[in-house]
Amino acid sequence: MSPARGGRPGLRLVVTRLAVHEESTMHDHRKLGRELGLFGTDPLIGAGLPYWLPDGAIVRYSIEEYVRGLERRAGYRHVHSPVLGKRELYEISGHWAHYRDDMYPPMDVGGEQLVLRPSLCPHHALIYRSRGRSYRELPLRIAELGGMYRSELSGVLGGLNRVRAIQLNDAHVFCTLDQVEAEAAAALGLIRKAYDALGISPARYRLSLPGAGGKYVAGDWDRSVAILRSVLDGLPYDAVEGEAAFYGPKIDVQIADSAGRESTLSTVQVDFHQPAQFGLEYVGADAAKHRPVMVHRSIIGSVERAVAHLVEVHGGAFPAWLAPVQLRLLPLSFAEVPDAQSVLDRCGDLRAEIVSQGSLGARIRDGRLVPYQAVIGPEEVAAGRLSLRLRDGRRLDAQPVEDVLARIDAEVKP
Repeated sequence: MSPARGGRPGLRLVVTRLAVHEESTMHDHRKLGRELGLFGTDPLIGAGLPYWLPDGAIVRYSIEEYVRGLERRAGYRHVHSPVLGKRELYEISGHWAHYRDDMYPPMDVGGEQLVLRPSLCPHHALIYRSRGRSYRELPLRIAELGGMYRSELSGVLGGLNRVRAIQLNDAHVFCTLDQVEAEAAAALGLIRKAYDALGISPARYRLSLPGAGGKYVAGDWDRSVAILRSVLDGLPYDAVEGEAAFYGPKIDVQIADSAGRESTLSTVQVDFHQPAQFGLEYVGADAAKHRPVMVHRSIIGSVERAVAHLVEVHGGAFPAWLAPVQLRLLPLSFAEVPDAQSVLDRCGDLRAEIVSQGSLGARIRDGRLVPYQAVIGPEEVAAGRLSLRLRDGRRLDAQPVEDVLARIDAEVKP
């Protein structure tokens, strides 16, 4: 696969809809990501191979956990497959003939040629083929957050947007022809739901069609295109020739970076080619064997590209559920540090920290990107209450500690 609002009333609307969105064109994720301690690079690791620092790993893992939960609730079953495959696997799938320039060269291991995978779909086709299937099992939705590798040229690498080792949110739906349109539409619905939770606005929807030249396999392109046009009915989109996957057309959800450059984040694709190449079958209600259709679908595409875009969109002021630190406790003096520690011990799964060094004003300014801050002074200690400061500068009335923590805990769920 190509890598590709509403909400509850209350605090959540305050902490996730900020003026920072209006300033997103001023943010460069490469600069801000380093300033915030999210990721880094080292020439000894290599170009296009960023590493994740603790706060960046929190953002990344929070996104991954959210997507897995969204997929589970939508009926997907998660699998895990290796990042290597035999060259023959990609010869069968068509990647070797049509995508070889973007793949790493084969490695000779034990008399076999192994390749770092450029895509997860061949592995998922083999998982489907691992046993006989009945029409009663369809649609079969399998998903994986898996690694894949693209042999990108050094000149096109850029921060997290274009990397050589990709963590891809990928999924494949194996279904009957009658089910394809509904499954593709449901996949696009999941993408739009995730964008709402992440605070992402698509730049546009693109129907990516085949173009001239020999980069595309032969097949029933007209039927695939008709299905995706139906899925897009009612949405504004552009039809662009030459942007299809080599095996089928796709819906690309386009995003724009801080400089206005477009890239693809999410995709929905219809594929008649690989089921035929791998001989995939299911037994129908008529007891005869039939060929399933494969719907490729990625909600957030590359995790790296998704994080890059979120850094630029939010300027580091992530939605509360994504924020590396969700609550900062600010004891007024060293005398309140033990009481702040007592509150921290009651925070459970909230990502909270105590900051006691420096003047109060400096600490508040330093935590301007943290969704919630609470100053703990003698009055709060005596009353057993907390008063929250929000990122927009507002202060909420003091409430019992347990009530405040319960409210925050409810608000930081996506």
